[in-house]
Amino acid sequence: MAAVSVAAEWQLLYNRYYRKPEIYPMQWKHVDLSRNKVACAPFGGPIAVIRDDSKIVQLYAESALRKLRIFNSAGVQISETVWKNPGGRLIGMSWTDDQILVFVTQDGTVYQYNIHSELIEPNLSMGKECFDHSVVECVFWGNGLVCINEANQLFCIPDFKNPKPCKLADPNLEEFPLCAAVIEPQYTMSGNVEVLLGVDDHVLLVEEDGVQQVGIGVGPLQKMVVSRNGKLLASFTHDGRLLVMSTDFSKIIFEYSCESALPPEQLAWCGMDSVLLYWDDMLLMVGPYGDPVRYVYDEPIMLIPECDGVRILSNTSMEFLQRVPDSTVSIFKIGSTLPAALLYDALDHFDRRSAKADENLRLIHSSLPEAVEACIDAAGHEFDVSRQRTLLRAASYGQAFSSHFQRDRFQEMCKTLRVLNAVRNYDIGIPLSIQQYKLLTPSVLVGRLINAHQHVVALRISEYLGMNQEVVIMHWACAKITASLAIPDVTLLEILLDKLKICKSISYAAVAAHADKSGRRKLAAMLVEHEPRSSKQVPLLLSIGEEDTALTKATESGDTDLVYLVLFNIWQKRPPLELFGMIQARTLARDLFISYARCCKHDFLTDFFLSTGQLQEVSFLLWKESWELAKNPMASKGSPLHGPRIKLIEKAQSLFVETKEHTFESKAAEEHAKLLRIQHDLEVATKQAIFVDSSISDTIRTCIVLGNHRAAMKVRTEFKVSEKRWYWLKVFALATIRDWDALEKFSKEKRPPIGYRPFVESCIDADEKGEALKYIPKLADPRERAEAYARIGMAKEAADAASQAKDGELLGRLKLSFAQNAAASSIFDTLRDRLSFQGVS
Repeated sequence: MAAVSVAAEWQLLYNRYYRKPEIYPMQWKHVDLSRNKVACAPFGGPIAVIRDDSKIVQLYAESALRKLRIFNSAGVQISETVWKNPGGRLIGMSWTDDQILVFVTQDGTVYQYNIHSELIEPNLSMGKECFDHSVVECVFWGNGLVCINEANQLFCIPDFKNPKPCKLADPNLEEFPLCAAVIEPQYTMSGNVEVLLGVDDHVLLVEEDGVQQVGIGVGPLQKMVVSRNGKLLASFTHDGRLLVMSTDFSKIIFEYSCESALPPEQLAWCGMDSVLLYWDDMLLMVGPYGDPVRYVYDEPIMLIPECDGVRILSNTSMEFLQRVPDSTVSIFKIGSTLPAALLYDALDHFDRRSAKADENLRLIHSSLPEAVEACIDAAGHEFDVSRQRTLLRAASYGQAFSSHFQRDRFQEMCKTLRVLNAVRNYDIGIPLSIQQYKLLTPSVLVGRLINAHQHVVALRISEYLGMNQEVVIMHWACAKITASLAIPDVTLLEILLDKLKICKSISYAAVAAHADKSGRRKLAAMLVEHEPRSSKQVPLLLSIGEEDTALTKATESGDTDLVYLVLFNIWQKRPPLELFGMIQARTLARDLFISYARCCKHDFLTDFFLSTGQLQEVSFLLWKESWELAKNPMASKGSPLHGPRIKLIEKAQSLFVETKEHTFESKAAEEHAKLLRIQHDLEVATKQAIFVDSSISDTIRTCIVLGNHRAAMKVRTEFKVSEKRWYWLKVFALATIRDWDALEKFSKEKRPPIGYRPFVESCIDADEKGEALKYIPKLADPRERAEAYARIGMAKEAADAASQAKDGELLGRLKLSFAQNAAASSIFDTLRDRLSFQGVS
């Protein structure tokens, strides 16, 4: 009996069965589809209802205010708002793939609302041409929109995720098109939307960069609708024929002559197998073969195409018209003797304790796995829970006698049906079929549930399917903060923490950011304390003005990037002294600040050291700054930049004086300033940039080379240069300018404190052997004399001096230096032999 009653509800279209079960009796009251504009979202989505202002209607007891109301698919109201109609008459409304409700008004303004009837700013405009020439018609698809204005121009928003209106090619029409349809970008060769316009006896295909004429002779067409896969076009002609063609118009798949030439109010695809036409009281389902199926309605309906059928909305009910799945046909078709039907029948006999159950099982023993699979599949396609249960019991009964069936399949179906039954509940009102659920995916379903604030169901589904619950908890927390303005911060914090602890990886910082955005800064500060990740915690603390806490957390983390982030943030917002006070006790922050400022911000660093009493550090900074000033390319030839340099060094010296432990630095700074001043004066006098930043010795040497002996003596006196150093400098300076007379005169002023060796070396280095001979005899040490003679190539004199020194080792070295001279080598050998004979080594 059960099988007969199930199949009795089906209608046969050629060789395919269709069924139209009622999913919900609608829960709403006083909603008349004929008096309203209605937009229904696919995948069991919400229904938007707004009074149709193009019709004269009696208001009954309802308010004169025009309201936008949003219901779930069971007619349970989710939200409402007053529609103020600011942009003229409402032309079109539809839901996007992301369940955003889009309105297009006469002036080309596009309004977007979420499922809670909240306006999403900013509004969009289709452009000036739509404002000047009113919008007349709109065609929507998944995430896009095409509208046509009075000037027969087409404008498009290809994707509401990145809403940039663009104008399509001008079709140059004198009259408004009879009908319009859209081929979605995902199904076109170009990847751009293609618009089909019914014009006269043909169709115009309009793209962004061109218009072409197609389907010549098929029209005039009154209605057009493209199939879900973009390959077929169903159309209704002026003479009452239904034409189904390929979208490239290369062939007509089939045609059907209707009884009326009056175009249907609605034309829709039912999956890919049939087309629905709806007139005032009749719904006609036409397939490629066989007689059509007629359904009669005594109230207005609305067709909502789905991937596997059509939902039919009326004032009182929500139905789902779909092709009966093959697995369901195999079980419930009247007279079916297929294995699945026999297995289902066997369960019935088993429940009645009939021996026929065993007989049925023996008949289908070899086909038992296929029968079990069919029962599981059929259960998935059922909306009736008791029938799901019976089919699954039949599958389970068959499984007990089959060892070859994959048992995971049964568990997966049970899981899927539990999820589907949960969301099909009246309060949730999402009547997904199993095919729609698989196409939509569980993650998107959970996303839609949380957007509808069905957080409990979303959390249970996420937990049940092993999905990440963090998204649900986060959204719930943010929604709770927004909706709980009257609850004190401390109380709300406890409520939030109780749920947030469910997920270990939850971002407390993100929830705190939402609290701050909602104007609850104290709550945000308390929440962010629970964020374990400093990288998320610190930026948020800064955004809510908790700089001191942020600096503490950043330094505790040891992350130098975070510390710098806080430092720069405070630097921009607060006076320097406050920054200095905050970092003084925090070693890491202080050291990083000093390190950065030492490279880039000397002024700030100077202020910091002064504020903390570190005078010696200021002194070193000033001294370094003076050297940086020296690198300026303008600091040459008596440059006025030397003045500020000298002042910086003098200032550094005065600060060193105040710190008793830096006596050496104080003296060094004083002498540096004095030397710079002298060098600056010398550069001004000589007009040569050769003095500044040279040493005292180089300054003296340069003065002598330039012949300015008075200046050299002044530098010597100022810096108390020792007599030995003075002699060394003057000897080599005179040799550099080859003033041999002055050098000789200088050697005779008095006995040189450095001896005559520097005189000899300076002459030899200048390759003046004759001048060197003036001083070699005056060398007191015979070894020095021997080496000096050897350097100027006088072998005999070198040998004599070496023999006086009685140094055999020296004789050996000198012999090597005269290796090319046989006579000289002989002299050294003779002397070495003599020394050896005398016992002198």
